[in-house]
Amino acid sequence: MLTLIPVLTVSYEVKSAFLFISVLEFAVGLLANAFIFLVNFWDVVKRQPLSNCDRVLLCLSITRLFLHGLLFLDAIQLTHFQHMKDPLSHSYQTIIMLWMIINQLSLWLTTCLSLLYCSKVVRFSHTFLLWLASWVSRKISQMLLGIILSSCICTVICFGEFFSRPHFTVTAMLLMNNNTEFNFQITKLSLFYSFLFCYVWSIPPFLIFLVSSGLLIVSLRRHMRTMKAHTRDSCDPNLEAHIKALKSLVSFFCFYVVSFCAALISVPLLILWHSKIGVMVCVGIMAACPSGHAAILISGSSKLRRAIETILLWVQSSLKIRAGPKADPKTLCSGRT
Repeated sequence: MLTLIPVLTVSYEVKSAFLFISVLEFAVGLLANAFIFLVNFWDVVKRQPLSNCDRVLLCLSITRLFLHGLLFLDAIQLTHFQHMKDPLSHSYQTIIMLWMIINQLSLWLTTCLSLLYCSKVVRFSHTFLLWLASWVSRKISQMLLGIILSSCICTVICFGEFFSRPHFTVTAMLLMNNNTEFNFQITKLSLFYSFLFCYVWSIPPFLIFLVSSGLLIVSLRRHMRTMKAHTRDSCDPNLEAHIKALKSLVSFFCFYVVSFCAALISVPLLILWHSKIGVMVCVGIMAACPSGHAAILISGSSKLRRAIETILLWVQSSLKIRAGPKADPKTLCSGRT
């Protein structure tokens, strides 16, 4: 049987290093997702129509901002407030449950993005698949609204159970002669069931994501065979669209699997083994994954790349304007003579 020695407290140096990494991850995630949000929101302010992909990216960037904020609060709770030997505080449980719900919402939104990529890039031959691709493109706003409403319902269910728990806990403690260990076990089971509920509800979008990504891979292989047979030019827009879409989806799959494994490992580390260092490592991994995917989304979007180029040109021109008045004194003297 696997046994781990619980690490209830950590040194000041470990806490400082963990906080520094958490601040760095929070800053990178905040900048990347705020950039995606502001670029698309500026089009809304200018009353320019947003494409379906831009709508999904706008919603996804908002959820990622909340996700990074919750993970940063988790890091602060771990280093300053939550002790492993004590029962989990209500604030820490609230942060964990909110993170699970927002992470599930992020998965649903990325699944919508994969469906959009699939409907735009893959050339279907079957009538039903053609109708389905057209339906996805037309109903993306309704899909986003349904995802947000289902996440709100999930939040109400989880927090309804969470806020009704103290009444049951107080009654149980009176019956068990104020047994704090019994209270601790109830808290563990409730948190575990909330975790299980959220991840079971994440199975349908993950399966849809895998199917749409698989269709993109099959379409790419078919397109490569067609290119070899007809000896087309290597610079093919359809091939580039396939590669960009798969780059975004495969990177999300890798990041999501790593984040899911870290979250899965953190549950026994937090509830059973009380290893604070192990939980810190898992939180750091979970915070790094959304930032990495946001960077790949920026690199794969021509609109976002153009916005970066515009910002860089503006910064370069502003620096030239500031350096302009500082001319060489020799040129000034020669000009006066």
